[in-house]
Amino acid sequence: MNFKFAPSDYDIYIPISEWIEKNIKEWLFTQRPLFKKLSTPIDNVLNSLDTLFNFIPFPLVIVIFCYFAFKTNGIKFAVFTFLSLIFIDLVDLWEESMTTLAMIFTAVIFCILIGVPLGILASRSNTFEIILRPILDIMQTIPSFVYLIPVVMLFGVGLTPGVVATIIFALPPIIRLTNLGIRQVGKGFKEAGYSLGLTKFLILLKIEIPLSLKTIMAGVNQTLMLALSMVVIAALIGAGGLGLTVYVALGRLDIGSAVIGGTGIVILAIILDRITQKIVKTR
Repeated sequence: MNFKFAPSDYDIYIPISEWIEKNIKEWLFTQRPLFKKLSTPIDNVLNSLDTLFNFIPFPLVIVIFCYFAFKTNGIKFAVFTFLSLIFIDLVDLWEESMTTLAMIFTAVIFCILIGVPLGILASRSNTFEIILRPILDIMQTIPSFVYLIPVVMLFGVGLTPGVVATIIFALPPIIRLTNLGIRQVGKGFKEAGYSLGLTKFLILLKIEIPLSLKTIMAGVNQTLMLALSMVVIAALIGAGGLGLTVYVALGRLDIGSAVIGGTGIVILAIILDRITQKIVKTR
């Protein structure tokens, strides 16, 4: 004897999407003015850096990058940096590259301002670290595109919302590595500081942070690279720069422009990664 059951009679359905649509979405839209005010510092820093990078003459920017490339990686990498930046200008992507750099530096600045204090707090309190750990796990495992949904609802579209999404996406590494670096400082160094009459704040400032600076800088390097990858994805919500060049080119099936824009992104990634990595090793 065969029994057939209608799936619709026995399937259990939880209307989470309808609940979110009805309650959370409406709340997010009502809070948009507040979050726009909170994003004012990010907007100010971003606009200032974008104006500055596009105001500095093209040859001077090349000289600055080549100087840091030479000091950190030698003459060969300096020549590579020079030729790469000349290539970016020749394919008419200089302005977009400077906007991308402004977005990256803005995101990294705010990641440092937020991530280092949180990492220090996590190193001071095991309870805070236990609470923070699953939050960071979720932030690092959620697909990058998912960040764009609440950001658009709270901040709208444009450069600043793109940077906000980038900050959230790139924040976990610097928190984790700051926490790790300070926890790895030997107790003997701290006891020596206490014996000299230093307060906890001075021990943090003069002993723990200097000794863990290499690990913290490694976190900055990872944050910078994540910021670069997210800046490209943020073009989907109206952020400018090289990411927008690639996005528009793909929408038009303009393979040539997409390849050139992607090459510009790769060039910036290599230059920034090599310079910051060498600074970490030097420290």
